[in-house]
Amino acid sequence: MENDTAPTTDGGLTRRRLLAGSAALGGAAWLLRGAVTPDQAQADAGPPLPAPPAFPGGIEVYRQVFENWAGEIHADQLWTCAPSTPDDVVTLANWAHAQGWQLRAQGFRHTWAPLTVADGTPAASTVLLLDTTRHLTAISPAGSTAAPAVRAQAGAAMEQLLAELAGRGLGIAHCPAPGDLTLGGVLAIGGHGTAVPTAGETAAPGHGFGSVSNLVTELTAVVWDATAGRYALRTFDRADPDCAALLVNLGRAFVTEAVLRVGPDQNLRCLSRMDIPVSELFAAPGTGGARTFAGLMEQSGRIEAIWFAFTDFPWIKTWSVSPTQPFGSRAVDQPYNYPFSDSIPTPVATLAGELVAGSWGLAPTFGQLQSLIARLGLTGDLTDVLLSGTLIRDLLTLDVVTHLLADGLRSDLWGPSRTVLQYVRPTTLRVTANGYAVLARRADVQWVVNQVTGEYQRLLTQYQDRGQFPVNGAVEIRVTGLEDPAASGVPGAQPPLLSAIRARPDHPEWDVAVWFDVLTLPGTPGLHQFGRDLEQFLIATFDGTRAGLRVEWSKGWAYTADATWADPDVLGRVIPDSLRAGGGPGWDAAVATLDRHDPNHVFSNPFLDRLLG
Repeated sequence: MENDTAPTTDGGLTRRRLLAGSAALGGAAWLLRGAVTPDQAQADAGPPLPAPPAFPGGIEVYRQVFENWAGEIHADQLWTCAPSTPDDVVTLANWAHAQGWQLRAQGFRHTWAPLTVADGTPAASTVLLLDTTRHLTAISPAGSTAAPAVRAQAGAAMEQLLAELAGRGLGIAHCPAPGDLTLGGVLAIGGHGTAVPTAGETAAPGHGFGSVSNLVTELTAVVWDATAGRYALRTFDRADPDCAALLVNLGRAFVTEAVLRVGPDQNLRCLSRMDIPVSELFAAPGTGGARTFAGLMEQSGRIEAIWFAFTDFPWIKTWSVSPTQPFGSRAVDQPYNYPFSDSIPTPVATLAGELVAGSWGLAPTFGQLQSLIARLGLTGDLTDVLLSGTLIRDLLTLDVVTHLLADGLRSDLWGPSRTVLQYVRPTTLRVTANGYAVLARRADVQWVVNQVTGEYQRLLTQYQDRGQFPVNGAVEIRVTGLEDPAASGVPGAQPPLLSAIRARPDHPEWDVAVWFDVLTLPGTPGLHQFGRDLEQFLIATFDGTRAGLRVEWSKGWAYTADATWADPDVLGRVIPDSLRAGGGPGWDAAVATLDRHDPNHVFSNPFLDRLLG
């Protein structure tokens, strides 16, 4: 008889201990944190604190826990309110200026970087969170029949915004995968999806291959009126040079609403496959063929690779414009069509719980388990399950496999754009992530991908040889075009100055950005040092000669050996220089404009003051 209490090779974990945990989420329950309602916040607020002094009447104020997507940023009991109108934000800005407080816009908190508040912000801080998701959510048609547009307030959810557009036969070319993002948050960080034109493809009117921010035709923000000596609402046309600093503002400004150019919706076919090995997909330029990352990108223009740690066959998704339903594809009419990743399967939750409980050596098993579940949900192929180790077979019981296959296979989907572009629910695995954009020639995409994945694999192996497992999630790779202000349809439109994908005037040949994220569970030992090792490689490799590096604002960057968003050289030199390089208005112009429109730093925090100087 097999000894269930004997340690396995999987990080010293016993089968009995693991299987006992599979009946419930157990140690992984923290992955599914819910929002804290105002009533709960009041009940759990703890010791009384003085109310914000002379607070404007008619606006409810309460204390609420702030916690970001991955739980790395946690601030207890901060004063919070939910302004009902843009005029309320003006009132609050003038109140904050008079009282020496700061205001921070808060959406769904689906972010990683400390752009709202920093971890551990004390409850007694003179900072007020403004929840935009309760009232500032209006969406209405704008533009004309010939040039359609949509007007939306800052708290409007991207899921609802795209649904409203779809109801009028409209859409955008690409967008972030989560639906629980506010428009204000997406604009603040230059949110994006994945898309470049295929050979001979021209963007349809109202569509573009840059960020969502680049679609803005005008926006309204709360800014300082020097003549009146107070804050006021002001609308900025896209051709206004000042608008260029507000389009991607990192939370250093408060945009109350924006108008976005949109276009006729496009039906997309999303094909998933897991049959191309890493050695072929990420091969050095010239050594592969049509099945390389760049080869697949050329065929469809829209690609994402999700490479689970310690596995050899990434999950590859490609999207292609397909007006009519292809034979064999599955028609969908709603987003979130990957149930095996939309909600955490019990085996993944159980194993994640063991990881965060200290069994970090299970990282290879965890990566293989995530890959197998994706393969099952996409293709129904049981071969790898049958060939897997005892631990995975014990987790992937018949009941689990039956449940994963119950909704049918998902490798070939077709429908209106939003149904296949939005695929991340709040119930998916809560991981932390770094993020970078590499600006390069389209012809160099395979070289860029090969360089990054090669170094990632080298580091992962180096750490594993030392008995360390700093990564237990996946590498995600996407590609977009750069910002083209013409996509907005506004004559004289300016590019977003702080966008990670603003074009470099000195490198007109750079026409795409390759995006990289490395995902891992928060608290994983060594994740900061691993992040630093990889980041320093990226800085040295993409130094502006053949390609250039910028950070993805919403993710992790500026790593030290034990912290994120902390390296003084990256914060003070590398990031500013990456947006100064190339000539023309850039980092310094954006900082000066943001300071001029908020000289009192009402819309700021200590981290932003440090970053933006």
